[in-house]
Amino acid sequence: MYSEKVMDHFQNPRNVGEIPDASGVGTVGNAKCGDIMRIFLDIDEETKIIKDCKFKTFGCGAAVATSSMATELVKGKTIQEAMEVTNKAVMEALDGLPPVKVHCSLLAEEAIHAALWDYAQKHGITIEGLEKPKSDIHEGEEEAEDTY
Repeated sequence: MYSEKVMDHFQNPRNVGEIPDASGVGTVGNAKCGDIMRIFLDIDEETKIIKDCKFKTFGCGAAVATSSMATELVKGKTIQEAMEVTNKAVMEALDGLPPVKVHCSLLAEEAIHAALWDYAQKHGITIEGLEKPKSDIHEGEEEAEDTY
């Protein structure tokens, strides 16, 4: 069962779209469920504040809702404050997610980090605490499935 906030962000997503000439763009996916999330950031060069944030997501309702909430959480924040937006923060802002949909909040966190990584690469800077993002949130995990 989804919370009212999840349903609201799914049915009325905020910040949908693209930012032409974005400061940073991050794309992540989840091969197991097929969700793909792309986050666009417009960062003020002087203040390092995220002026605008938009998303395009292909996926389930929870993926759309977490994308929408993540953009709301980083808008108006500094780069360092955006780094503190975790999947847990996204879930809490949405009043929770069903256990089988927690991966959607991980996608949102990773997409933010991927967009910040892109920004850092374009500007030749290092963002404290930021590591190179995975393109798939399951990257590096061992396959636990049996093969025939």
